[in-house]
Amino acid sequence: MTAVEEARTIDLGEERRLREDLAAAFRWSAHLDLHEGVANHFSVAVDPAGERFLINPRGMYFGRARASRLAMMDTGRLDEDPIAHDVDPTAWVLHGHLHARVPRARCVLHTHMPYATALACLDGFEFLMLDQNACRFHDRIAYDRDYAGLALDPDEGQRVASMFEPGRDILFLGNHGVIVIGPSIAEAFDDLYYLERAAKLQVLALSTGRELSLVDDATAALARQQWMSYPQGSELHFQAIREALDAAGDDYAS
Repeated sequence: MTAVEEARTIDLGEERRLREDLAAAFRWSAHLDLHEGVANHFSVAVDPAGERFLINPRGMYFGRARASRLAMMDTGRLDEDPIAHDVDPTAWVLHGHLHARVPRARCVLHTHMPYATALACLDGFEFLMLDQNACRFHDRIAYDRDYAGLALDPDEGQRVASMFEPGRDILFLGNHGVIVIGPSIAEAFDDLYYLERAAKLQVLALSTGRELSLVDDATAALARQQWMSYPQGSELHFQAIREALDAAGDDYAS
């Protein structure tokens, strides 16, 4: 087996685990109301090269996601018709180019979750270092302020992917939503969860009209470092999510 072939080889046991984890992420996102109709998409790379990835099929409601229903895609086929592969065209463009062009984006989560999207619609807004959760994202957020309609053009996928410069794991899409990338489903989902929690607090605090008490830059940087080195935080969070789904008799893993 050549090095290229080995990089594209999929471990079937690992693929099964990723299918179950991604389905769990969909189900819990529906539970938390982080989704919007059937318009949002999650994906995860399954081979070492990051060329093949699982994604929700076209028209799949997050609350009905199952491991066996997830579609397998290949970044080498981005010039083909997404409908023929049962994948939404905007997901094909955004997720395909992110997996192809940003190697550290093993997991890509794109939502229109309400509070973060509300902030993305404020003119010139930058995420405030307002509380401990917000500090987790200190100097990790990029901003796309050039909304140009639905992401249907491959050039748009390339443009969005180019915004994930080193150290930037979260992208606020102006007048649109957010994208979170991560090295695993657990880590990306943990960021997505805390991003929306911090965004909700910011919307509530801004709505009071009172002067805000912001965390200074040095302290925010320290808190971010502490967040990022916290032992097994994201893994324990995601394990608890799967345990909650299992206890409820959820069929996400089927």
